Amino acid sequence: MLPTGANLQKIWNGKKTYAVTPHIPGGFVKADALRKYADVAEKYGATLKLTSAQRIMLTGLKAEDVEQVWADLEMQPAIGFANCVRSVKICPGIAFCKRGKQDSIKLGLELDKRYHKKEMPSRMKMGVAGCPNSCAEVYVKDVGLLATDAGWNVYVGGSAGSHPRLADLLIEDLTAEEALHIVDIIVRYYQKNADIERVGQFIDRIGLKKFKADVLAEFYKGVSETTEPLVSQSAAGEKIIPVAGGLTEGTLVLGDKITADSVISDIIRVYPQTVPVFRSFGMGCLGCPSSTGEAVQKAAEIHGIKVDEILAALNKVI
Repeated sequence: MLPTGANLQKIWNGKKTYAVTPHIPGGFVKADALRKYADVAEKYGATLKLTSAQRIMLTGLKAEDVEQVWADLEMQPAIGFANCVRSVKICPGIAFCKRGKQDSIKLGLELDKRYHKKEMPSRMKMGVAGCPNSCAEVYVKDVGLLATDAGWNVYVGGSAGSHPRLADLLIEDLTAEEALHIVDIIVRYYQKNADIERVGQFIDRIGLKKFKADVLAEFYKGVSETTEPLVSQSAAGEKIIPVAGGLTEGTLVLGDKITADSVISDIIRVYPQTVPVFRSFGMGCLGCPSSTGEAVQKAAEIHGIKVDEILAALNKVI
């Protein structure tokens, strides 16, 4: 199993090194916290790395040091598990930027408070940009909010990774309160209806027209459901046909044996019961972009795992 709150980074001469990334909402960090980062990095010989999600990662750690690193930092991990809201990227907005048109910090921190680490069908990233320059990269976020003079425009389905996809415009000129309301609807709709797929992949599967119609109908109705969202899985016996260049690069379907050449994302979509097996081998990033094209053989090599052992465990549960 992976050390608590850590990611495997690199294997050097058979020795594994790990990284930890504390949560820093919006990338705002106080001076005393920065000093703590520096002290801990020096104590454990770690390298500090600024991440694209506005955080500070400590990498190059030994497995046996991870628990004490967290204790010394007195901070919480940024990532709870693979399939959750991973980050909310926020630009300076009107608080600090001369080009800001709306308060992106206030809105972004509220989104972070509501959704960070919340379980999702796959990984989800959000972005809040205070002007059309889009420094928070809303066009490659699962949910992106872009400020204009008239209010907030909402985009859905963006992602980078091995299959980049630009987000689709959902609705324009909302107030901050309306923007929060429609994000809530988007999140619940995605949780209820998506398989193990990013928002953009989900939209491509059901069609933008249906996604937009369903979400906007709920928004204009103004009714908020109170039932807990459920993550749907593939129905028993359903044959899943992979979408080339979209959901996956593999060809696995229900009934096939898992082999060294089977693609990770294929396996977890067709056989979702394999997710705990992958995690038991320390492979927690099941929603990462690499999983859409990475075979078990390659993933095992990267994680320092014997491929025969993981294949036996995977095929046992299916």
